[in-house]
Amino acid sequence: MLSKIIQAYESRDLELLDSMAVPCFREINRTNDFRSVLMLSCNNIKHLSKIEELEADCIMLNLEDGVSKQEKPFALVLCAIFLSKMKKSSKKIVVRVNSLDESGYEEIAYLNQFMPDAIRVPKIKNQNEVRSVLALLNEDIDLHLSIETAESWHNLSTLAVNKRVTTFYLGILDLFADMGLAQSLIELQNPTIKYMLSHFLITSKSMKVKPVSFVFQEFKDLDTFGKWIELEKSMGYDSKGCISPSQVSLVNKLFVNKEKEINRAMIIVKLFEMHRDEGISGFVDEEYGFIDEPIYKGALSLLENKIKP
Repeated sequence: MLSKIIQAYESRDLELLDSMAVPCFREINRTNDFRSVLMLSCNNIKHLSKIEELEADCIMLNLEDGVSKQEKPFALVLCAIFLSKMKKSSKKIVVRVNSLDESGYEEIAYLNQFMPDAIRVPKIKNQNEVRSVLALLNEDIDLHLSIETAESWHNLSTLAVNKRVTTFYLGILDLFADMGLAQSLIELQNPTIKYMLSHFLITSKSMKVKPVSFVFQEFKDLDTFGKWIELEKSMGYDSKGCISPSQVSLVNKLFVNKEKEINRAMIIVKLFEMHRDEGISGFVDEEYGFIDEPIYKGALSLLENKIKP
């Protein structure tokens, strides 16, 4: 099947690709405790085919930045194809559509058939836009919002209009550009940055929305990236956007809450053994997502190594 997808994509046969995107029922991953959010462009078949092998807790299937205008129709259909092949996943699968004033609404309507765990809307501005998206979005799909416009920052405390709005992402580069602030201000000791991180965190948490910190573009500079994670962790963050596997590894390592991990492992072991006694080796838990034997063995290993908080 993968070879057919590649062949159709390389020959630019959008009609053939579309025929491979079969609407499906997916088991929605309801967990919201992801640490690392890895961005994958939906026109990169090689990366899409390896989603389950990646370390990231959350996969961001990207239709916006990094996908050219000519590639966007193909990226959308490829996104749908790979969603239809992943009936369930232990990873949070989120699709970042294009802005609403471009093709966002149309993409959301199309993707409703393929049931991603969440839709992320970039450049959101106000409560009215949020409500318009919720009216269109399948009611089983969560809504994530990018806070990257001056208007969305001003309206931040009003955007979680109901419980389906579960996550905010700080898009700091676009936000600074929209506010007329120099990107040179984005450095560890700048008081403006610390204020923005604090305000974003506390405002989000007060509405029971998960705040995800910004993507650090210098993906080869892991030393500075690690310092950002340490700062954000000290403030109360537990999740960050990533653009490379090495960033993902560092986020997962530094954002570990050992006590929480041990409690989670204990529950996974108990749930799996209970289901196994009934002849069930793979199932979806509402809080902990998809659990099968490899996940069970990972939890056992954690407990056997006696990792203590």
